[in-house]
Amino acid sequence: MKKDGLKPPLNHSIDQIILMFIDWHVEKGKVDPLDRIYLVNQLLELLEKKDLEIESSQKTSILSHLALLDHLIKYAVDTKIIGDTSSEKDIFGAKIMNIVTPRPSEVNHQFWKLYGQDKTKATDYFYTFSKESNYIKTREIAKNIEYKHQTEYGEIEITINLSKPEKDPKNIAIAKTEKSNYPVNMLCMENEGYAGNEIHPGRSNHRIIRMDVSGEPWGFQYSPYSYYNEHAIFLSEAHRVMNVGEHAIKNLLNILTTLPHYFVGSNAGLPIVGGSILSHDHYQGGRHTFPLEYADIEQSFQLENLPDVKAGIVKWPMSVIRLQSENKDSLEQAAKKVMDTWSEYSDRSVDVLAYTNETPHNAVTPIARRREKLFELDLVLRNNRTNDKFPDGIFHPHPNVQHIKKENIGLIEVMGLAILPPRLERELESVKEFLLGGEIQVAPVHQKWAEALKEKGNLITPENVTEIIYHAVGEIFLQVLKDAGIFKRDEQGKKAFIRFLELLKKV
Repeated sequence: MKKDGLKPPLNHSIDQIILMFIDWHVEKGKVDPLDRIYLVNQLLELLEKKDLEIESSQKTSILSHLALLDHLIKYAVDTKIIGDTSSEKDIFGAKIMNIVTPRPSEVNHQFWKLYGQDKTKATDYFYTFSKESNYIKTREIAKNIEYKHQTEYGEIEITINLSKPEKDPKNIAIAKTEKSNYPVNMLCMENEGYAGNEIHPGRSNHRIIRMDVSGEPWGFQYSPYSYYNEHAIFLSEAHRVMNVGEHAIKNLLNILTTLPHYFVGSNAGLPIVGGSILSHDHYQGGRHTFPLEYADIEQSFQLENLPDVKAGIVKWPMSVIRLQSENKDSLEQAAKKVMDTWSEYSDRSVDVLAYTNETPHNAVTPIARRREKLFELDLVLRNNRTNDKFPDGIFHPHPNVQHIKKENIGLIEVMGLAILPPRLERELESVKEFLLGGEIQVAPVHQKWAEALKEKGNLITPENVTEIIYHAVGEIFLQVLKDAGIFKRDEQGKKAFIRFLELLKKV
């Protein structure tokens, strides 16, 4: 008797599901037909099945390979092969996908073969591949709430991130007691093909493209929970901490030369303003036009001895210097001037101090892109100082907006895409009911804000309440960016920015 606790879809048995899963990959040209029997047997072994009804292969599936994957995972749970936690299912699902996923050498060969024909074809292939192998969690990402919000700086993008599953309490408890030195972190090369465990996600189906960056071996992959189109990560093969200095600018421009249709940028290299895994040298990129890219230069200036570099202040709630040139060497020199000058710069009138004793505070979030022949760099000035009034950071979301966003403002948000926490889905629903007159307890952190929305005197109806809340959230994210800005957009801040530019122009 089969140990099959699965309720089969459309009267399909588990044997039929196994065969349909493999046959989907054969029919779509993802695996060679000659490998079919071998792959079926590999899947049988993983599912701890000793037999198979061969005639089941006559069934044709109307389900996608990911729907079939779900049933295979459920079979593993029902038959006690794995437990029913999100991490165990994720790890086992990756193992199933690994059976039909080509080896890293094959993926790299195909990528660079296509690259020789067309750079865009190569990334199209790898992005589609990463989605089909379920490394990129397309179905989870589709749960995110996304919309745009109009401001004086153009449209900004708002995302309430619902894609990442909440950690199981069992795994949280284990993570507190268990430590592992392998893989070293979530970004290093050793994640490729790693099975995973209670404290590390399953990466059996993970593949990395090898590439040269400024003469060093690097990797190129996509983010499993992408925040935007073709959300890419570039990671050093070497185990070293992030260093967002002169060499980082060289690397960003080098990556742009390899993939000119992508943008690439780095988080700042200091805590609070870093917003990332600072323990591993890496950058983020992709094929998405962020709101910052649409923003115009509102005041131009010239750097000494660099006539082929255009420079200017960008009209943006944060403090951004934009550099443009067709000459990469000149652009690197210009960026070095800005970064070196900023790293030592202080202006007490706007709470900017370069150091506290020997602890540095100034940093830069660099973003690189191509505009036809031009290389373009946006250098966003950052400072991670704290004080008694703002213990989380002077240039960090202030307490009055932390009910919506209190996490670090990293590269993605700097460019105008808000990544808001999943708690907001539930909490904003209670605010909605409150605004409509329902007797409901609003989360204490939102109470003052909800009351202020209600007192504005707007006619709130079931038809417009969501729009009112989303607009208010968008305005708060705009304020978050203003809080993170060094030189505020008021008269005092603008004069302070000019003082920095006057010093910079003389360097």
